[in-house]
Amino acid sequence: MAFSICNLGILPYKPSKTNVLSPFFSQKLQKCLPKQSIGQVVSRKNVVFASLVSHQLHKSKFVFSGDAKEAAVIKKQEQDERKLSDCWREIHGEDDWVGLLDPMDPLLRTELIRYGEMAQACYDGFDFDPFSKYCGSCRFNRHNFFQGLNIPDQGYDVSRYLYATSNINLPNFFKKSRWPKVWSKNANWIGYVAVSNDGLSKRLGRRDITVAWRGTVTRLEWIADLMDYLRPISSENIPCPDSDVKVESGFLDLYTDKDENCKFCKYSAREQILAEIKRLTEMYSNEEMSITITGHSLGSALALLSAYDIVETGINVMADTRAIPVSVFSFSGPRVGNVGFKERVELLGVKVLRVVNVHDMVPKAPGMIFNEASPAMLMKFVKGSPWSYSHVGVELALDHNNSPFLKRNADMVCAHNLEAHLHLLDGYHGRGHRFVLATGRDIALVNKACDFLKDHYFIPPHWRQDENKGMTRTKDGRWIQRERPKFDDHSHHIIHHHLTQLGLANH
Repeated sequence: MAFSICNLGILPYKPSKTNVLSPFFSQKLQKCLPKQSIGQVVSRKNVVFASLVSHQLHKSKFVFSGDAKEAAVIKKQEQDERKLSDCWREIHGEDDWVGLLDPMDPLLRTELIRYGEMAQACYDGFDFDPFSKYCGSCRFNRHNFFQGLNIPDQGYDVSRYLYATSNINLPNFFKKSRWPKVWSKNANWIGYVAVSNDGLSKRLGRRDITVAWRGTVTRLEWIADLMDYLRPISSENIPCPDSDVKVESGFLDLYTDKDENCKFCKYSAREQILAEIKRLTEMYSNEEMSITITGHSLGSALALLSAYDIVETGINVMADTRAIPVSVFSFSGPRVGNVGFKERVELLGVKVLRVVNVHDMVPKAPGMIFNEASPAMLMKFVKGSPWSYSHVGVELALDHNNSPFLKRNADMVCAHNLEAHLHLLDGYHGRGHRFVLATGRDIALVNKACDFLKDHYFIPPHWRQDENKGMTRTKDGRWIQRERPKFDDHSHHIIHHHLTQLGLANH
């Protein structure tokens, strides 16, 4: 009996002398399934691809899917014999990911997708609807954040929500409700801090503190909102000893501005995150820890800024002089600062891995004229200018044209989409290797907030939406917006306490 997945029919297998899998997978498959036969996988258009077919697919740890013009897709749940708990420092950039990107290390891919999904959760949990009185907030209480998103086994507990004031010039980033009475007139939810629970910590080999920053999912006009002007990072009381270390002014404002009359923005995003990291590192001071910061788009700029700030401020250094490693997994992020900022981040030991789509415009801004790709002599000449930028860290460049699932003529929003980046990660095995989905991540996720999949997959574009847009029916048959539970988080005196310990309470 024929078995089909994603337009491919897997027929009763007969031996094939040809193996068109990449060398990387050929070696892995020979180790994992030495006694299995080679079978034929035939598409509906009779294009034949040679791939491994197990007698019992549900036991083989592999699933076949694909496109009529492309190779069979392999799903492998257990990709490597190594345990993450034994090599997590390497995966988090201890050696700057040398030898892990080409060919792509399976454990690193899995971790990148995992952290990318934590950044995606910021979009999925955000209330974008201007007709909602809670527009600009998170749709779920932090205690059931992942459960509300139907990912209850994430392994993290959200310890704090992060907010920023909308009183700065980034109108395309902040969302406001049309209701006259709203949860907050000046605040927007921009992310969260989470800590791994005991079970996940055991598998990870350490207690992982993760910060996820919200970015921009549908509109790219925020790039034009940037002042595209560098200013010293020390101008906002960040303790940098070098006044030549500069970052983009709009990013710095978003990170440091506050509104003392607002319950949610009485403390800046910077103060909120520093106080929470201080609290958590004290709570788990007897354990091995890591600090991982992730974000997409504008959120990746905040991820880099906050990672630098944590190390520059010294919060990651424990009383016994142990330094907690700080890593950034950035997706489709813009340039944040100048060469001085890049050099300072590297000097402090912050590890940064940037995942980009080569067709995405956001990583090319700001600094489209003077940047790290410019001749060294030119960069030296314009070093002190307010328009000279440089990317930080190691780049992993992906190309959506390599995916057989995606349209080639999609718009810029599609090229920038985070779910599309995670799809590209799943299929990337190194330069020159075929695009083969390694974990079998559902391709339907790509069209969650864009129109990027080829039409013959019949996945509707922009399919994700709240049920009835948040409207519920009462017992008397009327449709209303339900009140949400009151927002809860740590009281201001807890933040003040930890900021006092850091010497930042008066700033």
